[in-house]
Amino acid sequence: MPLLRCLLALACLCASGLAAARPFTDAAGRRVEVPERVTRVLAAGPPAAVLLATLAPDKMIAWPRAPSPEERAFLNPALRDLPASGRLTGRGGSANVEAVLALKPDLIVDVGSTAATYASLADRVQAQTGIPYLLLDGRFKATPETYRSLGALIGAAEEGEALAAEAETILRNVAAAVEAVPEEKRPRVYYGRGPRGLETGLAGSINTEIIEAAGGRNVAGAGAGGLAAVSPEQVLVWNPDVIIALDPDFPKLAAADPLWNGLTAVRAGRVHAIPTLPFGWVDAPPGVNRLIGLRWLAGLFFPEQFPQTLGDAVRDFYRRFYRVELTPEQLDQLLRDAAGPGPTR
Repeated sequence: MPLLRCLLALACLCASGLAAARPFTDAAGRRVEVPERVTRVLAAGPPAAVLLATLAPDKMIAWPRAPSPEERAFLNPALRDLPASGRLTGRGGSANVEAVLALKPDLIVDVGSTAATYASLADRVQAQTGIPYLLLDGRFKATPETYRSLGALIGAAEEGEALAAEAETILRNVAAAVEAVPEEKRPRVYYGRGPRGLETGLAGSINTEIIEAAGGRNVAGAGAGGLAAVSPEQVLVWNPDVIIALDPDFPKLAAADPLWNGLTAVRAGRVHAIPTLPFGWVDAPPGVNRLIGLRWLAGLFFPEQFPQTLGDAVRDFYRRFYRVELTPEQLDQLLRDAAGPGPTR
């Protein structure tokens, strides 16, 4: 198997050497030789997959994991049946060199952290496969620039510019709305993950950065790492104004559970399940899919600042970024998850 891997990588290196290439410096400062013409792009992980699906679906060759039947219904038909390649990066990496080479990509793209660990992984995969591997900035505020840089590189500059401009509009409108509200009037927010809602994202982490960008004050303080387990007693002490939850059943659980139903957020009916189709609106994955989540959260926190209805905003976003026309039933499903139950008293 090691011999086969080396032979395959050598063949790929020889083939790539026949094509014209140009240098590109990625977000980690790595100089990568990229083919002049890029037609087949492999996403190293979920954030890169969402970026490619929105920017250049015709160049995307695989999903890191196969979409579920529920997710497929919300995807552009051209993307629903792409094969699963496995992940090259992040938790649960499952791709191997032979599988990557079999897909014959011109380019591998990762979007996320540009720390040394990920730069080293990119170097290693590139050395093993002979395929150029780019590491792009996954910070939420870098979304427009990421669209522009990748679009220009892979022959989708016009689309990259258009999506970058739309991302900038969303970011700008939300920032203006938040700025208009005094700090003390911004809601205190708890992000509950897991079926019991007892895992949360720490302030400043990639898991919660759009909560904070939308004007929410994360009740979980900053700390090392992105996620932390908490106790029901701690949530009672925090007593948040708003709870957003990853589990779709959590709003009902909170309303019925004595550990939760005395909280201000639960009594006021401000417990909301995060829509997740075809991708999460908050951090699953932490990619460009969070743009609609930002608009949703800001509208929840400051409805008077957003004259456009959430339904219209969601329909427009899915049409423009995901290239799908939502049916009335699909739109209702997304909005039902996002709205949450009414007040309990």
